Amino acid sequence: MKCRFSSAKWLITFTIVLLCSAPLWAGQWTVLGPDGGDVRSLAYDPHNPDRIFLGTSTGTIFMSTDGGQNWARFAHPAADDFVLDHIAINPKDSNLMYVSAWSVQSQQVGEVFRTSDGGKTWEQLSGMHGKSVRAMAIAPSDPNVIVAGALDGVFRSKDGGNNWERMSPAGHAEIKNIESIAVDPQNPNVVYAGTWHLAWKTPDGGATWEHINKGMIDDSDVFSVIVDSSNPQNVFASACSGIYKSTNAGEQFSKIQGMPFSARRTRVLRQDPGNPSIVYAGTTEGLWKTVDLGKTWRRVSNPEVVVNDVMVDPRNSQRVLIATDRSGVLASNDGSNSWSASNHGYTHRYVTAIVADEKDPNTMYVGVVNDREFGGVFYSHDGGQHWMQKSAGLGGKDVFSLKLASNGALVAGTNKGVYMLAANGSEWHPINEVIEEKTGSKIVVKNGKKVKVATKTTKKSVLEAKVNDVEVGQHRWMAATSSGLYFSKDEGKTWMGGSVLGQLDFQAVRAHSDVIAATTRTAVLVSTDGGANWTQRSLPSYVTIVRGVSVTPDAQILVATREGAFQSTDSGASWTKMVAGLPDKDITSISYDAAGNRLLATSFQTGVIFQSVDSGRTWQRGPDSGFPLRRVSVVHGRFVGATPFDGVIVQPDSEPQSAAAGSGGASN
Repeated sequence: MKCRFSSAKWLITFTIVLLCSAPLWAGQWTVLGPDGGDVRSLAYDPHNPDRIFLGTSTGTIFMSTDGGQNWARFAHPAADDFVLDHIAINPKDSNLMYVSAWSVQSQQVGEVFRTSDGGKTWEQLSGMHGKSVRAMAIAPSDPNVIVAGALDGVFRSKDGGNNWERMSPAGHAEIKNIESIAVDPQNPNVVYAGTWHLAWKTPDGGATWEHINKGMIDDSDVFSVIVDSSNPQNVFASACSGIYKSTNAGEQFSKIQGMPFSARRTRVLRQDPGNPSIVYAGTTEGLWKTVDLGKTWRRVSNPEVVVNDVMVDPRNSQRVLIATDRSGVLASNDGSNSWSASNHGYTHRYVTAIVADEKDPNTMYVGVVNDREFGGVFYSHDGGQHWMQKSAGLGGKDVFSLKLASNGALVAGTNKGVYMLAANGSEWHPINEVIEEKTGSKIVVKNGKKVKVATKTTKKSVLEAKVNDVEVGQHRWMAATSSGLYFSKDEGKTWMGGSVLGQLDFQAVRAHSDVIAATTRTAVLVSTDGGANWTQRSLPSYVTIVRGVSVTPDAQILVATREGAFQSTDSGASWTKMVAGLPDKDITSISYDAAGNRLLATSFQTGVIFQSVDSGRTWQRGPDSGFPLRRVSVVHGRFVGATPFDGVIVQPDSEPQSAAAGSGGASN
């Protein structure tokens, strides 16, 4: 019953090459939120459990100094595509910390990082350089012993990470793809290793290994192993086939009953350090708890919650934190009976759109993807200090585009159709009625003579495609979708459209007056008569991904692509690559800022906002946000950026206002 779903587990990623350096957070732009998102790991300082560290899937560590109520960035030891699944702190010296990491982009690659000065500086441990480390543990009886599990085996350091030795046999057919590690609390030479195919144990520091699979369903991935701190004979192992318990140190396992089959993917097992009889199981369908060492279980969270890690306060078993996908950190102060979000200061959101209310300078709306029922649309009435979700009616859909109509309604392009939220409305509703009109003729008899008359038939359908972009104009709305390009003349009540010149998968659309530019992944389609007629305009042959398009008031067409920024002044008949001051690749957006009468561009290569006041002939470096940017808006005179995983960021007041000239709403 193979259920391998890779060590990425439930991590949903976008294939983005992020080449920027680590953000310079001090004195830089402010992360506004919305709070929450994915959290991979949690660990507390043994000397001060109010100091909690949070690992992300983007190489960043956050820290809380008040038991998880508030968070702030702590360190960025790894590359932006590194998953930090394990944070280990030396129980005798809190300044000595270890972080294991593996790369989403190149899953065979990873590192172990160490700091000896409390996170001020970090080093890659040479003995584990390049290894995709999926598991790590410090021996409870000897903090100098660190065991790490990588895709190519099990490794150990006896001197705090300075030197490493291979514990598992090199090239072993089974002891590889290590997913979990546990060290006996009394004997550091006894190590358990869960793999993508069952579990193994060494009783003698790696000299010999035993296949501890008796009682387990064959072909099970073992995600987590824990050894009872009060009795090492009790061993728990979680697998895709369920949770198993051994009472004889792994010689024989029995499957624990009482958990539904659908919750079998248990990411983590965690024993309460203050009460060994309590064990938590974090699954794909919520958090489960036993108070009798596994005899009985009950679910203690919403079943929609995907749990990646569990932390129990060693001073107070009633205080429990869980790291989740999409909903950030959830906290309980009553032993897991009730939960509340505890994410203030922590943001891991993929923001797709920022909309400013032109009438209220403190009101903003943002659209996000990746977060299902915990995502959609958020709004703030205090300039981003606090956010509230406004996604009722969206049904957990991703929001790829968000626009504010002239009547005050919000319009969202989602992964399944277009939705509208009326001004002062409380719930979104779909606006996806498509009308297809066909003209023809038929013969009728009039006054005894056969006469040909024109006919028109109407066919109705529902737009259920992925809507990558919407453009909301005063007289015409447009939607770029995976099933074609659609137009509405009645503010979304009905749509017409579909394939254009044989093209279906449209990524973006922009218009100014009668000039419309719509892009596929590699081409630009242009109309100069409001959509009545179209011409396909090919970009240079080496362009592989188009990320955005913009049309200026003087009918220039600007295109952002992975291979750079391109400009056309003749409706797409010819293209010029803009290189004077712009990065030559990984351009994420080009927009026209009407208030500042300038062009703005962003790139994944840098956090710099590029500006041009001469129609794109030359570009100047604007402020550096310190974050990779998907797009930028000008909201009442300040730059506001949408990031791939840090939510919404805003330019500090201390930066010269000339860098953010203009006082209008968001740029297009």
